[in-house]
Amino acid sequence: MRPAHLSTILDTEFVSTRTGHHTPVMIWGPPGVGKSQMIAQVAAKHDVPLIDIRLSQMEPSDLRGIPFRNGEMVEWATPAMLPDAKRHGPEGILFLDEITSAPPSVSAAAYQLILDRKLGAYEVPEGWAIFAAGNRQGDRGVTYTMPAPLANRFSHFEFETNLDDWVMWAYKNGVDDRIIAFVRFRPELLFEFDPAHNPVAFPSPRSWEFAHRALQKFENNHELRLGAMQACVGPAAGIELNAFITNLDQLPDIDAILRGEKVAAPKEIDLQYAVAASLVGRAIRAKDSDEAATVHGHILDYASVFPQKEMGVMLVSDMHRAIGQDIFSLPQFAQWSNAVADVMLYA
Repeated sequence: MRPAHLSTILDTEFVSTRTGHHTPVMIWGPPGVGKSQMIAQVAAKHDVPLIDIRLSQMEPSDLRGIPFRNGEMVEWATPAMLPDAKRHGPEGILFLDEITSAPPSVSAAAYQLILDRKLGAYEVPEGWAIFAAGNRQGDRGVTYTMPAPLANRFSHFEFETNLDDWVMWAYKNGVDDRIIAFVRFRPELLFEFDPAHNPVAFPSPRSWEFAHRALQKFENNHELRLGAMQACVGPAAGIELNAFITNLDQLPDIDAILRGEKVAAPKEIDLQYAVAASLVGRAIRAKDSDEAATVHGHILDYASVFPQKEMGVMLVSDMHRAIGQDIFSLPQFAQWSNAVADVMLYA
């Protein structure tokens, strides 16, 4: 399932705790695609606490608690990490991460917690959603087969990387326009992981964010920039990215485009992707300014300059996802949409 749809499901499952319809959710997917980050975003959206428990690092007693004597009885001390309405609040998310990396003795201790929302005398507060995530056995991580009794306690969704969803996230989170342009140019490198070779560094949504950070730190240090890129996304992808960024010296004047001047589109496809990404980035930065309508209008004018209409469609589609429906009120949008009506597809 693509991230945008899965995010909606997680959000709905969290809200459903208020009506008693919540079902624990298990997200399956390879490393580095953003499973944990997506769950953190749901918690941030609702401004509720997120308790992240890494089951792979636990013993059964860490969940069950420690027994202690109370008169003639033995009771169990509830672990402080488990949600408590008084300490943590009435609503929140209990996230059981790396659940497929937990040994069977630990996952067995989680059975009752997940299905019955209880563990001995302890009960998960009603307003808390239970989410879990883990890698598949084919991902070459440390994984155990999920026992049928545990699997039957979840609804299961498989995380699928999606270029448009990642691009929307990247613009929203300030990822460098050049990184976005490169991934647009080489979409197969959004996620490239070969479990048979088990590489240390490889292209993934997570590692492209690392590459963004590396670019901010080493952009002007040409001796180290290539190595820093390769350390994030792997040797081959790092070389391609570095060459792509170096070649951007031939980029047309972006400021002139935003002023409405006539600027020819570059002939090279990689530079066209870079121009499109730069313009979307500038559209986002201009969104709340007094010049927003003017800047956005000039960008829409330029969308018709590309030799391939599909490049303009990609530019306007990314711009729409980034700044919203304000784009439809601009007169340039109607002019552009009429010019590309034969190729434009609405997702």
